[in-house]
Amino acid sequence: MAAVYRAAPPGTAADVPAGERGGTRIADRVVAKIAARVAREALRVESPGDRTDAHATVTVHRSADREHLGEARLRIAVELGYPSDIGAQVRVVRRHVTERVGALTSMVVSEVAVEVERLHSPLLERRGRERVR
Repeated sequence: MAAVYRAAPPGTAADVPAGERGGTRIADRVVAKIAARVAREALRVESPGDRTDAHATVTVHRSADREHLGEARLRIAVELGYPSDIGAQVRVVRRHVTERVGALTSMVVSEVAVEVERLHSPLLERRGRERVR
């Protein structure tokens, strides 16, 4: 079956100039989910095999600029493996989240605060499983 394409009827979005159409708005919780997923992605690349977790909270300031959907300030909490170079992992997360969230949401990411919420040590995890004599 062949697809039939028709011209848009008069008075539809195709006839309205771009500056007069409605705008796109991304919910804050969606930006937070994107940021958390991107942070986990960065941690998996930086330290593969380690148990990682990340969650994010977001503050978004809406903008009248149609090119950008607003300004986002992100706060990301991560769990890292230990021993490791914590500073390097935080820098990688900050840089990756700034670039990817900006690209995926068309928002200006003005601030990314990374908080290390918990460290996971294989030594401590094994200690709890040993038999007590």
